[in-house]
Amino acid sequence: MKVVTSEAYSVSEQVETADVIVVGAGPGGASAAAYLSAHGLDVLLLEKSSFPRDKICGDGLTPRAVRELISLGVPIDEADGWHRTRGLRILGGGMRLELDWPANETFPGFGLVRTRHDLDEILARHAVTRGARLLEGINVQEPVLDGRGHICGVRAKVMGPDGRPTGERREFRSRVVVAADGNSSRLSLAMDRPKRDDRPMGVAVRAYFETPRHADPYLESWLELWARGDDAEKGRGDVLMPGYGWIFPVGDGTANVGLGILDTAEEFGTFDYRDVMRRWIATMPEDWTFSEETQQGPIRGAALPMCFNRQPLYDRGLLLVGDAGGMVNPFNGEGIAEAMESGRHAAEVIASALVRPTPAETEAVLHSYTAAMKASLGGYYTLGRHFATLIGKPEVMRLAVRYGLPRRSLMRLLLKIMANLPQERGGGMDDRVINALSRMTPAA
Repeated sequence: MKVVTSEAYSVSEQVETADVIVVGAGPGGASAAAYLSAHGLDVLLLEKSSFPRDKICGDGLTPRAVRELISLGVPIDEADGWHRTRGLRILGGGMRLELDWPANETFPGFGLVRTRHDLDEILARHAVTRGARLLEGINVQEPVLDGRGHICGVRAKVMGPDGRPTGERREFRSRVVVAADGNSSRLSLAMDRPKRDDRPMGVAVRAYFETPRHADPYLESWLELWARGDDAEKGRGDVLMPGYGWIFPVGDGTANVGLGILDTAEEFGTFDYRDVMRRWIATMPEDWTFSEETQQGPIRGAALPMCFNRQPLYDRGLLLVGDAGGMVNPFNGEGIAEAMESGRHAAEVIASALVRPTPAETEAVLHSYTAAMKASLGGYYTLGRHFATLIGKPEVMRLAVRYGLPRRSLMRLLLKIMANLPQERGGGMDDRVINALSRMTPAA
């Protein structure tokens, strides 16, 4: 570690330096830091909160996310608190269908559930074991730019244990910066990368409930969410929303219960989504025991940025990872797998770039990050954008539930599509079709 005196930022007495700064220690940032450290780079991982801390999420990890945990070397033994799932139970239109996760050469045949309260700290501490330097309570406020307008560091407020600023400010410098600072991504905005309005967005709300079914081996997805209309004032009745409700058993005596809704519906933003959730929970079977008495804490919500809604993913020294780059899956609202994948790709690109002999070569390699991410997810996300637009129409959603659910073979294919689980090379006809569609569809 090298420490130098700061002239540009007089509030701070010293500037701490590293090869790479990663801002945000969620799944994407922690994965990037772990892989970068494994490549032998000096990495600063800056987290504005102090662990453990919560994050609004469904807590469900599909086999795609499990693959990333395995690749990262994170222990996932059930004895350590990981709840293993066999597949997905789908309910809607009077139908109930259980589908096991597809197992193939690319993905394991099981999923996991772990609260973000636990998961994020596990991943951040794992990055530390790989050599990353984790600093908690560092709330990054702005980039430091060099004479070319490239980011070469960040300035931050130091937060106390109570989550309030201490009054101390610090500055950090590096050759490359990774923004893994979430949907609001202060760094992205400061570097002229606002959200794109031609990408779908979602909203998710969730709460935890005590339940005797906390160890159920299936995630549960309810495909009919109705928002209460007001005939007298707004001229409409109840509206079928584009999204789904979930019940994800955590295995610790509780279940994560929530819903996700896309903004492609005409009525998006006009309803109280917490009320939609309360009405839906009131229809749950009694054996789940969901009630005000078993609810743990309030219903909380968060935005779901999708389909690369911030671009470019690399420019002027800053790479975007996870939610900072809008990488939530538009088919199912999953973001953990995509965040970890982007962290892995970012680390590979950065490690390759920083050994190049000239600045021009380094910059050229860093620009390849955008191409790598679009090759991995771009075509799939374009398909997802069209899907999100379609199910924004209530009549399409209604027909999909009515005629899709009774066809088990079709639903198996849709599960593989929506969770993005095709075998990457070879596989059956469905794998080849999904991969071909993703390759042929232009990334944007």
